[in-house]
Amino acid sequence: MVEIEVPEIDYTRYTNRQLAAIPLAVLAVALAILLGWYLFTGAPVNPGTAFTGGAELTIQTDQSEDAIRTAFDQEPSNVRSIRGEEDTYIVEFPPSDIGALESQADDAGFEVLSSSSTSPSFGSQAQTEALYGVVIAFVGMSVLAFAFFRTFVPSIAIVISAFSDIVIPLALMNVFGIDLTLGTIAALLMLIGYSVDSDILLNNHILRRSGEFYDSTHRAMRTGVTMTLTSISAMAVMAIVATLFGIDLLSDIGLILVFGLTADLMNTYMLNLSLLRWYKFEGVAR
Repeated sequence: MVEIEVPEIDYTRYTNRQLAAIPLAVLAVALAILLGWYLFTGAPVNPGTAFTGGAELTIQTDQSEDAIRTAFDQEPSNVRSIRGEEDTYIVEFPPSDIGALESQADDAGFEVLSSSSTSPSFGSQAQTEALYGVVIAFVGMSVLAFAFFRTFVPSIAIVISAFSDIVIPLALMNVFGIDLTLGTIAALLMLIGYSVDSDILLNNHILRRSGEFYDSTHRAMRTGVTMTLTSISAMAVMAIVATLFGIDLLSDIGLILVFGLTADLMNTYMLNLSLLRWYKFEGVAR
């Protein structure tokens, strides 16, 4: 078993403002990306077919992607090959008559392996319910943090870190062209759990256990950083393998978790820690 050596960082070299500056700057950039995306597209993140409605065909053909695009009366919104399956493509369309699309595929000489469609109204309802789920999970996590520590600064530090852990991957989804789907929503829900876990671990070591502030910090880091780096490695491997085999859903989930867990390292041991140190030495706990 590989042991991860977590170095003991000399936090006394940095002021609280210096520690918080980088995480807050990254959060500001992420919020700016989401705002800009919303202004130009009408949504902070591009919703997938499951949320916007549409049709999808899985076909097999030895023709090129350009030939596939011109074979239908309606221009496909996306054509992608399935790695590991020879001459197999997934063709996505805006809301369309699935029967007509299958007929056009047959006329073009494509073998239709499967087909599915989602109505715009159903997709909109699914999107609303999924986003409600994220909001409820985040609010529940916030209530749990306040109930556990019962003081404002340590609790709000957890909430801010968790908020940033979600916002940064959302912004990177736009940068890397990852759509918002039920699978990516599940990844965001997982990030809420990861975030609150690492933040509560740090807060509990510093506020609830005996020992000097920096010794408690390093003890928490030995466990928390090891846990997070192990998860990042596992998710990165999953994303790479899924990409090689053309499993886009798992690839997207893996990337989002890598983005979020990396952000969690920064937010927990810079932003959260700076707030805890201020609370411990300069705030109401002094």
